[in-house]
Amino acid sequence: MKAMRVNEALDDAVPLHKSLIIREAMRYSLLAGGKRVRPILCIAACELVGGDEAQAVPIACAVAMIHTMSLIHDDLPSMDNDDLRRGKPTNHNVFGEATAVLSGDALLSLAFEHIAVRTTSVSPGRVVQAIAELGSAVGSQGLVAGQIVDICSEGKQVNLSELEYIHDHKTSKLLEAAVVCGAIMGGRECD
Repeated sequence: MKAMRVNEALDDAVPLHKSLIIREAMRYSLLAGGKRVRPILCIAACELVGGDEAQAVPIACAVAMIHTMSLIHDDLPSMDNDDLRRGKPTNHNVFGEATAVLSGDALLSLAFEHIAVRTTSVSPGRVVQAIAELGSAVGSQGLVAGQIVDICSEGKQVNLSELEYIHDHKTSKLLEAAVVCGAIMGGRECD
């Protein structure tokens, strides 16, 4: 049920405008399915601390947008060079590499805009706190850090510590941020 609510909100968040190819590329990957684990965790954390779903849906959508951006970029020829994602041709195979890069960039930008514009029932201070949390999880100390170590490890023997670092940063940081941001939206003070 929560996944359906998130999918509806995502569909609404990225409408097609005059058949702009960038919007088509964004929607292609964003609405391609998936379990929506991160957005569901975000909403569940909000509800767990006494908030309601409506408070968390904008940031849950932002988390989905950021996760999708990371998948689009990860699939690129310069990264993992994957041809399929969720049983469908990857974004760069459908729209071209340049459009795929830009659609990922646009989703990242839209994620933060979406939080700022669509979060209306939460205090501005909590919104800023959640945006900072999410930005940290994605940036050079989070998802991007894991991705760069993954790229630099290509073709090399990776020890357990490096493998844990990659997984912690590429995967766990955004999962953790989804939960923390949901709790923030629900009114919980998170350090």
